[in-house]
Amino acid sequence: MNNMNQMMKQVKKMQEQMLKAQEQLGEKMVEGTSGGGVVTVQANGHKKILSIAIKPEAVDPDDVEMLQDLVLTAVNDALTKADEVANNDMSKFTGGMKIPGLF
Repeated sequence: MNNMNQMMKQVKKMQEQMLKAQEQLGEKMVEGTSGGGVVTVQANGHKKILSIAIKPEAVDPDDVEMLQDLVLTAVNDALTKADEVANNDMSKFTGGMKIPGLF
């Protein structure tokens, strides 16, 4: 019975550590760019877009599609980096296994 109590304490401790690590992802910042840096997107580890910066040279009224593509590319770059940060931080709890819905 003592072994079971000890194991439950360890499981609870690991759960608390995982929750703390997930909370800390919100504090981590990543940056995605496109067009050689003319569009920059910042996101946190929870994949929330925090800011989008567009340099004036990226704005061409005759080519709005290019600007849309640059923004899309930068957003996807930032979200990919946010995924990488989350996977790296959480892999210490999952042993590298991908657990759907965990993060």
